Amino acid sequence: MDTAERFRAAVEKRNPGELDDLFAEDVRFYSPVKFTPFEGRPMVLGLFGVLLRTFEDFRYVGQFQGAAETSADGEEAPSEILLFRAVVNGKQIHGIDLLQFDETGRIKEFTVMVRPLSAVQALSEAVFAGLVADGLVPGPAGG
Repeated sequence: MDTAERFRAAVEKRNPGELDDLFAEDVRFYSPVKFTPFEGRPMVLGLFGVLLRTFEDFRYVGQFQGAAETSADGEEAPSEILLFRAVVNGKQIHGIDLLQFDETGRIKEFTVMVRPLSAVQALSEAVFAGLVADGLVPGPAGG
């Protein structure tokens, strides 16, 4: 079973413990609601703990393989796109997870894109609350 299949199985089982060895130590997670990426395995694993609690009725509905340009010199890396559907606070979400792999087969970049805007807003609020609750980011000032 390759990394994408193992990742998909862990997420579908809602088992964050199976994700640890799938990410590169310096993984970057690009969120649809934050300009700068979440960086490093500990932060990304913490984020996945929040995401797995936040999404309701999460399911992957498709998968595509390919290569994505990853550097200024045109170097390509294996990648996979996983299409998903989910619900967050009553909002239907359609999205993709773009996984890019390093030379050892671990996920080095993870990009999420979701729609529609109302679902992005619901996701942003729910994930931020989860990150604050888990002590992964500071809470709002004065709150």
